[in-house]
Amino acid sequence: MQTKKQKPLLGISIGDINGIGPEVILKALADARVYSNFTPVIYGHGKALSHYKKIANQEDLYYTQIRTLDEVQHRKVNVLNCLEECPEIIPGVETQEAGKLAFAAFAAAVEDLKSGKIQGLVTAPLSKSNINSDTQPFVGHTEFLIEATGSKSGLMMLVGEDLRVGLVTGHIPLAQVPTAVTKEKVLEKAKIFIQSLEKDFGINKPKIAILGLNPHAGEDGLLGEEEENILKPAIQELKDGRHYVFGPYPADGFFGMMHQQKFDGVLAMYHDQGLIPFKSIAFSSGVNFTAGLSVIRTSPDHGTAYSIAGKNLADCSSLRAALFLASDMIERHQQNE
Repeated sequence: MQTKKQKPLLGISIGDINGIGPEVILKALADARVYSNFTPVIYGHGKALSHYKKIANQEDLYYTQIRTLDEVQHRKVNVLNCLEECPEIIPGVETQEAGKLAFAAFAAAVEDLKSGKIQGLVTAPLSKSNINSDTQPFVGHTEFLIEATGSKSGLMMLVGEDLRVGLVTGHIPLAQVPTAVTKEKVLEKAKIFIQSLEKDFGINKPKIAILGLNPHAGEDGLLGEEEENILKPAIQELKDGRHYVFGPYPADGFFGMMHQQKFDGVLAMYHDQGLIPFKSIAFSSGVNFTAGLSVIRTSPDHGTAYSIAGKNLADCSSLRAALFLASDMIERHQQNE
């Protein structure tokens, strides 16, 4: 007798327990559709979830605590304790102890993701400042994953219902952006973007818009030469490779005229150039996706939101969208194997 194939395991790292991560996780997992698509495994601590269950009025949501993934129970929420003791829970307060749990949970989930024990990972928001140190440098989930998976590069992509924005540069100071935007870097990120749209989103022959670096896309060299010397040659090389790539476009006019609706993806030059319009358009349902890796990782597009932590005010729409996007990608990858 043939046994029914089990649903894939989707890991969820708890994030900062003094932020809104545990609350939005619990609220998102209250959606009954979750259990028909995947089996959730929360990396964190059961004590933190119990604390926020009361706050979020999710007392009817039950979970089972497991010691290893061999003990996973399908069609249930599973929790792996990543530290022996749960740090003190102080909603809205950034503490070093909470940072230790956030990093331990993320690192443990990444190890299981790399080994194939889980098929995807959704990361709840954490604070970089209570993790980063001289002995443990940490500038973000994306950068950590690129290094941990041995990837040559990755692409930070923001995904909404009808909008996908990729970034040439990510978490670096604004002053470093001009020197970081090279022809080679633009080509690298654009190719990752195109491949991801094809592989992860199932889009045939995706159409990409590339934004300029300078105001008015350089105004023919009057306001900067990067468009003429870097971006236009890169775009031409991509077109010569039979990719549908256009630009460079002035960022303000591009989004102001809603031109993003004409493209499958938009490649921005730096963090805020892409994230400000994206969050203005798709904040509540936006998802952060790391493209170009051998693994699947998504996250909500918001931070720890300490100001509303522990007040039952957090909206889980973005976290829920991150869960379903990861689930869709897992299914698409499995179908193409």
